[in-house]
This record gives sequence, structure tokens and C-alpha cells, in this order.
Amino acid sequence: MAFKALLSIVSLLAALQVANAALTKRVTCPDGKNTATNAACCSLFAVRDDIQQNLFHGGQCGEEAHESLRITFHDAIAISPALEAKGQFGGGGADGSIAIFSDIETNFQANVGLDEIVALQKPIVARHNISHADFIMFAGALGASNCPGAPRLDFFLGRKDATRPAPDGLVPEPFDLLDDIFARLKDASNGEFDEILTVWLLTAHTIAAADHLDESIPGTPFDSTPGVWDTQFFIETQLRGTAFPGKGGNHGEVMSPLKGEIRLQTDHLLARDSRTACEWQSFVNNQQKAQDMFAFVFHDLSMLGQNPDSLIDCSELIPQPKPVIGKAHFPAGLTNKDIEQACADTPFPTLPTDPGPKTSVAAVPLNS
Repeated sequence: MAFKALLSIVSLLAALQVANAALTKRVTCPDGKNTATNAACCSLFAVRDDIQQNLFHGGQCGEEAHESLRITFHDAIAISPALEAKGQFGGGGADGSIAIFSDIETNFQANVGLDEIVALQKPIVARHNISHADFIMFAGALGASNCPGAPRLDFFLGRKDATRPAPDGLVPEPFDLLDDIFARLKDASNGEFDEILTVWLLTAHTIAAADHLDESIPGTPFDSTPGVWDTQFFIETQLRGTAFPGKGGNHGEVMSPLKGEIRLQTDHLLARDSRTACEWQSFVNNQQKAQDMFAFVFHDLSMLGQNPDSLIDCSELIPQPKPVIGKAHFPAGLTNKDIEQACADTPFPTLPTDPGPKTSVAAVPLNS
């Protein structure tokens, strides 16, 4: 009996090994030089090469990569089950509508400036057999991979393109009240994106910049390291604001702590609101969390309006990003005394201060 039981276990293990091998077996792509776990992913190698060379200028973490990540949110979040329940069209989520109907959607106030990245992406889409809906998510995940310290984001293939534009008013703006933002994200995600996941989504601001919040200073970043996916954004949003980087007084902008850095009103409030302050602070000097939580929430964002069971996992096409550059720190001239402590549960972490004169931040080059 013992022998039979052992034989059964061995047979089961062998079967599992065969099954696992079948699952991981790779196919040779028609180009003869690449392989994939699913033949449907083969066409993406050419798309990836085209994007990296002609959109991201050889794989840079520049303006185009930042905007390609930004547009994933603006496309996907434009879905509202609440509107559908009222008998109105509520948008299709991650369906490419912002590019397909760019003459309409990029004129929405919340989408200002996205006409530029749409215009840069469209010729690449036209050269390949890929939907706008898939291209937006693929380019966003690929752009993030060019930034040191970023998570390796999922990409799933098979979204169908939108047949009508999303309604206006579904994308949160930097001057919105937090209650309105929380309600909007919960609506879009059927309750999944709560206050905590809202913080996770905003990890993307670590490589973000504002082109149109203050038209006098395009390319002004949200933290001092816009080319690195690190936790400086969560540190610097908790520093006391002292001045505006440009003209100031713009709707949705509050004072920032560094020359050349811009701060959104919503980021400022989320870092200090009792519902989110401790979660915000928990990202400080926690690089692993900054990667893991955004990867989790990006996956779910990319599925809004989609049937995940109908999509093909082609995440292997997304390169592994390089390690983070530098360590969490206070910008030169600033210390713990400059933090506006908002988390009542945990002291702010102790960090070193950069040496030298007070930090000044350079703008992100446009169309670098």
C-alpha cells in the first residue's frame, strides 16, 4: 500500500511537471528571432521596437514615457456604472476612446495636453495591427519600464476599440474635493478603488510633470527626481510649501517646497487627510511598496471595462526596469523640521539630507 501511495505521488508530480512544461513551452515567432509563450504576442515585438525607437527615443524615461503612462489613467478611468444605471452611456473604460475620438476627448478640461501624446502615438498604431485600446496600455507599461526603479507592469492583449467617446466629467482634476475623487474612483471600479488604492494610483506621480497647470513653466515635475521611479514624491509632498515655481495662483496648484517643483492641490490634501495620510507616509523610503502597489493597481486599472478572461497575457514583452538610482533623502537644505506631519500613528522616517546648497529642480525636457 505504501508503495502504491508513493507511486501515485510520483505519477502526480510527473503529471504536474508535464503540465508545467506545456504551459511554459515557447513558440518561435514569424520573425524568426523572437519566441513567446503565446503566438498572439509575437506581433508585439515589432510594436515594442517601434515605440522604443520612435516614441521613447531609444528607451528614455522622458516626457513621452511620462505622458504615455498618464494617458492610461485618463482613458481607463472614463467609465461610470452609475451613469449606466441611470440609462446613460457611461464610457467604456480602457477602450482607447481618448485616441479614437481625440478631437472630442482631448478637449475635455481634465485631458488638456494629451492631444500631444495622442498625436505622437497615432502614426505608430497605424503601422501595426494593434487596437488603440491595447496600444495605450502597452505604451504606458513600456514607458514606465524605461524609468529606473519602476515596477514591471502587466500587459494583456485583446481589448476592442471604442465605438463612441466617453462622457466628459469622468476624469478627476487637481482642484477636485477629495470626497468627489474618492466617489469617482469607486464608481469607475465598482467600489474597488477606495481611499487607499487612490494613494497607490498616485505613485505614478513619481515620474510626472505638469505642462499646462502653469503655462509659463511647462515640464515642471512633481518631485526632484522625475526620471527615477522612487519615493521622493511621497517625501516632498509632505514638506511645507514655501513658494510657487511660476506665476502661482493657478486653479489646482498649491505652494511647493523646492524651486522648479510644482505641487497639485489634490496631492497636497491626500498627504494630509486623516483617511490617507498614514498610507501616503508608508511609501516613504519603501521602494518595494512603491513598485508592488502600483503594479497591482495598474493591472486593475487596465481591466476597467474589459473582460479579463478574453485577454491574453503578454506581460513578458515588458522589459525588467533598471534598479532605482539613489536613496530616499531630504533635499538639500531641508530636514524633518520641514515636514508637515499628518499621520498620527507613526513618526515620519529619519532620512539623510543631501549636502550642498538648497535643491533646485530642472524642468523635464519636452519632446526629448
